[in-house]
Amino acid sequence: MGGTLHYLSDLLLGGGGRSKSHKKKQQFNTVELKVKMDCDGCELKVRNTLATMKGVQSVEINRKQSKVTVQGMVETQRVLRRAQSTGKRVELWPYVPYTNPYVAPPAAYDKRAPPGHVRRVDAVLPVTPDQEERLATLFSDDNPNACAVM
Repeated sequence: MGGTLHYLSDLLLGGGGRSKSHKKKQQFNTVELKVKMDCDGCELKVRNTLATMKGVQSVEINRKQSKVTVQGMVETQRVLRRAQSTGKRVELWPYVPYTNPYVAPPAAYDKRAPPGHVRRVDAVLPVTPDQEERLATLFSDDNPNACAVM
């Protein structure tokens, strides 16, 4: 039934019975950015630039943490490019909440992280046996070019 109504409405409204384009529907998205802001003017510039984007419903800025949260029907990369157009240093929010000290999350300690957060680490490269051997011989007594501090 719904297909018939869609067909008739396209036919009567001049669509010729065929949809001109089938766009992918955007979903509600929350984008968190780390933006270096020093003053009220910087904050206002970033807020106005992001708030005028199509699909943005809210822009929240926490200048103390250098965190900008954009909510709406937006794509992450478009928000990132738009924020970079302000001339500020911008990156995706690199921190995740730190909850359990006994479980090793894919994260690393960062002294600039907000309280209760650690830096997200996306990929950790495994150490190959060849690299491991070079590291072991770097501080070896048998190696004449070894570190003399040890």
